[in-house]
Parts: sequence; structure tokens; C-alpha cells
Amino acid sequence: MAKIDFSSRVGVWWTSDTWPIRDVQSHTREIEQLGYGSLFYGEAAGKESLTQAAALLSATDRLVVGTGIANIHARDALAAESGGRTLNALHPGRFVLGLGVSHAPLVEGRAGTYAKPLATMRDYLGRMDSVSDKVEPGAQRPARLLAALGPKMIELSGTAADGAHPYLITPEQTARTRELLGPDKWVVSEQAVALTTDRDTGLRLAHEHLDVYSRLPNYQASWLRQGFEESDIVVGGSDRLAEAMVAIGDTDVIAGHVRRHFDAGADHVVIQVLGDGRAADPLPALRELAPALGLR
Repeated sequence: MAKIDFSSRVGVWWTSDTWPIRDVQSHTREIEQLGYGSLFYGEAAGKESLTQAAALLSATDRLVVGTGIANIHARDALAAESGGRTLNALHPGRFVLGLGVSHAPLVEGRAGTYAKPLATMRDYLGRMDSVSDKVEPGAQRPARLLAALGPKMIELSGTAADGAHPYLITPEQTARTRELLGPDKWVVSEQAVALTTDRDTGLRLAHEHLDVYSRLPNYQASWLRQGFEESDIVVGGSDRLAEAMVAIGDTDVIAGHVRRHFDAGADHVVIQVLGDGRAADPLPALRELAPALGLR
């Protein structure tokens, strides 16, 4: 596997697009101090992904920073490859280039036509591989992970990348991902969490979180493959789907969900703290969760 220097097995998934970058840097430093091993974040219509990675890597000493994912329609393959090499040259083993095809509604009208995701990703990775080694000579490229939900994209993440970064999945899907990839590729699974013992509050947060995803065909298809039914694929998801995608409960319950991903074959699990609104501060919950997750 390509080198990733995770200092611990549990990391954080937090998209902070609405936060000033200096505040994000301050939060990232505390995330590192709490013992979390990584910070991954998405890219939709907010901060540019590689620029943000540079800011967060420079603000920390050992935290792994990962794009979860960088939208391949937002930059060409040369920019992604050369940018990733530069970040890895400056911070060896601490940058993960997560790549994804995104979703048709987020691509159409912004960056061209969304078509044939598997072929598009395969071509993009091939063009990345063709970039001359004169770009950042002597530097290794960073680990590449693909946002892989379906079996063919998971297989591609094993043959043309260094592993997969599955999102909104059950531990059983982590196990299927591991089975398809074999033992020598990275599996970095995301797990959304609602730190509350009030089930109604937890379900509300989960449904709010799933609202946008439940409207996207890629996630609808993923959930059906994971064994859910058409009746679960409603706006915001059914209660069954919400409780499967989001760990709701106290610190011990959430730690148990994370362990299930490890038991299923994940190398690293990134937790996404849900709160009221997308600008909610994740740090209070992360501080509370750290001891239960075995972090210092």
C-alpha cells in the first residue's frame, strides 16, 4: 500500500466550507491534539480542495489530511497529480488524495457533462499516471483513494488506486469493500455520528443529514445494493436507513459502531459529527468521544 502515516486509527470527517480558514486551522490543531489521526473533508461548492489541504497540513505536525473527495470535474488530471505530488513532497505520508466523480446535479452546469462515471474515472487516473516524473522530481505521489460505492468502482480503486474511501455505508459494506480489494489496499470508511441519548433528536439530525444525499441517484443505488428497500429511499431516508447510516447514542454506543467497521476490515475510520446546521462546531463532541475511542 502507498504510505499513509496515520498516528491513530480514528480520524475526523468535517467539511468546514462556511468557516474562515484560520478558524479551521485552529480547530484542526485541536483535532490533532485530541489524538485523532486524520481530517478528511468534502468538495462540492465550497473551498478549493488542494488549497485547503495545504493550509491544514501547514497548521499541524502529524495529522493526515485527506480530500474526501476532490471532485475530478473541478480540476484536470495534471493539476490533481502535480498538486498532490507537491503536497506530499512538503508533508510526506500526511496527504491523501481522495478522488471522486461527484454527482450529476453538482457537475452539470459547472464543469461539463456527467457521463459514464467508471470510464471517466479510469481515464482520469490514466492521465494522472502519464504526468512526467520531472514534476516534483524525487517526490512520491500521495496515496490515492477513490469514492467507491459500487463493485466496479471498488475494483478500480484496487487496480488503479491505493484503496477506497466509502461514505454512507454500513459495516457490512466495509466488509464487502475489503473482500473486493483484498488485504493490501487501504479502506478508509466514513461513519456519521449523533452524540445524543435522545433517539428523537438523533433521528432528526440523521434525517437532516441524509436529506441531500437521499436525492442523489448514486447514493440511492448504493443503499439498494446494501440491502435497503425502495420504501427506505425517501427524502431524508426512512428511520431504518437513518439509524443504519448514523450512529446515534452515547460515547460507548458510537465507539461500538466504529469498532464494527474495524472488525469488518477498515484500516481507518473517520467520524462525522452531526449537529444543528452544517456550520455546527464538531469539537465539543470530538472532545467527549476521544476517550471512548481510545485516543489520548
